[in-house]
Amino acid sequence: MTVHFIGAGPGAADLITLRGRDLMARCPVCLYAGSLIPSALLAHCPPGARIVNTAPMSLDAIVAEMADAHARGQDVARLHSGDLSIWSAAGEQLRRLRALGIDYTITPGVPAFAAAAAALGAELTLPGLCQSVVLTRTPGRASAMPEGERLAAFAATGAVLAIHLSIHVAEQVQTELLPHYGADCPAAIVWRASWPDQTVVRTSVGQLAQAVASHMERTALILVGRSLHAQDLADFTESRLYAADYDRRYRPLGEAPRFPASAAIHTLDTATDQPRPVTNGTPPQENQIKEK
Repeated sequence: MTVHFIGAGPGAADLITLRGRDLMARCPVCLYAGSLIPSALLAHCPPGARIVNTAPMSLDAIVAEMADAHARGQDVARLHSGDLSIWSAAGEQLRRLRALGIDYTITPGVPAFAAAAAALGAELTLPGLCQSVVLTRTPGRASAMPEGERLAAFAATGAVLAIHLSIHVAEQVQTELLPHYGADCPAAIVWRASWPDQTVVRTSVGQLAQAVASHMERTALILVGRSLHAQDLADFTESRLYAADYDRRYRPLGEAPRFPASAAIHTLDTATDQPRPVTNGTPPQENQIKEK
C-alpha cells in the first residue's frame, strides 16, 4: 500500500500531469483539499472510490484516513493544489507516514507562479534584466517567517519576486518594495491563476495596493520585477542559446551533431515509438540510423 501525494496544479483541471491522473485512476481512496482542488479532477477517480474532502479536517484526522486505508491494503491518492514542494503542508504528513512505516510517493504539479506567468504571457528570467526568481510570502497565522527571510531582504537583490499568500497585506508589501524597486517597477496581481474566473491586473509597485480588487483574496499571487512588461521592449538582451554562432553540443559549429537523433526535424517511427530524423523532408532508411 502506498500514499501517492499528487500536485494537482494551480486550478485548471487539465493542468494535472499524466502521471497524477493515472495514479488517481488506480487509487480506491482519494483525499483532496476541497477549498483549492477543482471538483472536475475527481472524475479521474475510479468508480466506487472513497473520496474525502480534507479541507475541514485536522492533521490527525487526515493521517487516520491514510492509516485506515493502509490497514485495508488500499492505495491513496492525496491531492494538493499546485506543487507539493512549496507551502503544501505536506511535510508534516510525510513525517507522520514515515513514523507509521507507510510508503509514499510524490508527483510534482504545475505551481501557481508558473500559471501566473503564463497568464501574463511572460518569461520571468530575461537576459540582462533578471536571472533569478524568489518564491516567498509574508508572515501569516499558520506559519511565521524565519529571521533573514524578510521581504525587504529579497527585494534588495532586484530579483523577480513571486509573493504568495500576501494579497491581504498588499499595502505593507508595497511599502517594503518601494525603496528597492521604485514606484515605476512593473508588478502584476493574478487571482486564481488558470481557473475559469482568473483575473489579471497589470500595475506597478507604486500602485500595487490600489490595484487590488475587492474580490481578490487568498489565492491571489503578486509578481514584481523588471521583466514583467519587457517582452516587447528593447531593454533586454537576447539569449545566446539559439544564436547562429553559438557552439553547443546539439548544434556544434563546423561539424555534424555529436549525438544521434539530434536532427532538427523528426518523424515518429510507429514500430519503435522512437524519433527518426528527417533529412530534406525524407525519413532515412532503417540502416541509416545507428546508435553510437
